[in-house]
Amino acid sequence: MEKLNKQPPSGSKFSAFAFRENKVYCAVILGLMLLQFVAFKLCYPFPDFFSDSYSYIMAAALHLDVNIWPIGYSWFLRDFHHLSHSGLALISFQYVCWAFAALYFYLTITYLYTTGRTTRTFLCLFLFFNPLFLYVANYVTSDILFISMSTVWLTQLLWILHRPRLYQVFTQAILIFIMFTFRYNAMIYPLIAAGVFLLSKQRLWFKFIGILSAPVLIVPFVIFSSQAAKKMTGTAQFPPILGGWQWANNALYMRAYIEEDSNAFPNSQTREVDRLARQYFSQPSRPQDLLFSEVANFFIRHPDAPLKQYMRRHFQPTDLYRDVQAWGKSAVVFDQYGKFLIRRHLLAYARYYLLINTKNYLIPPLEKLEIYNLGSDEMWQPAQFWFHYSSPKVWSVSKVLQGSLLAPFPPLFAFLNLYFATELLIFIRRRGFKKTGQSVQYTIITIASFLALNAAFSIFANIIVIRYEIFPMLVFLCFAMLLTDYNELLSRSQDPTRTRSSLRWESAVN
Repeated sequence: MEKLNKQPPSGSKFSAFAFRENKVYCAVILGLMLLQFVAFKLCYPFPDFFSDSYSYIMAAALHLDVNIWPIGYSWFLRDFHHLSHSGLALISFQYVCWAFAALYFYLTITYLYTTGRTTRTFLCLFLFFNPLFLYVANYVTSDILFISMSTVWLTQLLWILHRPRLYQVFTQAILIFIMFTFRYNAMIYPLIAAGVFLLSKQRLWFKFIGILSAPVLIVPFVIFSSQAAKKMTGTAQFPPILGGWQWANNALYMRAYIEEDSNAFPNSQTREVDRLARQYFSQPSRPQDLLFSEVANFFIRHPDAPLKQYMRRHFQPTDLYRDVQAWGKSAVVFDQYGKFLIRRHLLAYARYYLLINTKNYLIPPLEKLEIYNLGSDEMWQPAQFWFHYSSPKVWSVSKVLQGSLLAPFPPLFAFLNLYFATELLIFIRRRGFKKTGQSVQYTIITIASFLALNAAFSIFANIIVIRYEIFPMLVFLCFAMLLTDYNELLSRSQDPTRTRSSLRWESAVN
């Protein structure tokens, strides 16, 4: 059977391909990225801040081991602070990390796979000249570093499928561990990595070590975080603090539409939360009617919603540490409340929460990216202190420009979901899994599995905003276009008048 395979350009090694054959291309790309970053910083000289930014900074300043958000980025801020207090230095480092991750990914894709000119052009524009990455890199938040590490991690998986090496076992495990400390949706990454190791052409011991390496690093961190939460709140919990808030938030989306006996709740604290919820939904303004148009974390962030009402009633923090502690102690109650309701009303949960989150998944809200610095002319005092600014004043070329520039990306994400699914179906119908090389087949299986798991995790367990879906968007774009190239190649291979020499991209026949 004839199989279509991609061979290295001119038979060269990747190092020669990257640093000799494409050295001018790489230098030009990096130079242009530097110029656009300089131009961007002239327009936005200060970092972009929102509530998460201050939470990360305060956790770093207080040397906390647990926080409302995953602690990894706060640890990074604390360590980076030893090198530089400059906000510009931090943002520059974040953008440089993205630049090299994107270049590594692009070179790997064009080296290992059949790519048409259109694919290379669009991928180049998306990776290297995309305002979305400039704006995300300008935030004091974990997003751009998580995206960069995810991109390098996926690239490593592609190399494991094509040319597995022992060092890749450890590099991908370390990357997963660091990403897990930055954002908990990295918990799906070990599953994808395990599948790749099972598919790889290596001995059983190699696969075994590869599958276990990431969990071996993650489990101690989970235990450490749980115990740090116990020390702060009196109860071991993971994910610490925000997990309980998330469960209660999700459950409250359906609370106004279900019947539940208040006496059935497990304890007096959860009964009190439910009483506050019923009072909130009984208002003449009917706040429940507005939830479908909101980002699906309304009850976490809204100050007048039941969860923050409960926290204010029971905890009056006098400093930053006790504020985090108040969130953590409340989370213990909220975790019980949310899980109790969801277990008893699964259909209502699917209708009133998962439906909203599915809509948000397909068209992720711009959220904080819609406006610079939340529309304020000042940063909060913790940021001024941390970055040694002489004044809290900030300015930019425009606070609302980014909202206009980035408005196409939410509908683009929906389009890319449909585009990938369509090309995958065409690939299957044209018997792509039989006619392409094994590495290509395994790549498509890996990518489809990752995108499906990400969609499921996002919809069922996560808040969805565009910042969290940038890496999946990149994966959708790249591999949907690759599938387009292979589908065109498969279509040509079915032409009986076609000779072997007319195959432009693949150079070997199995």
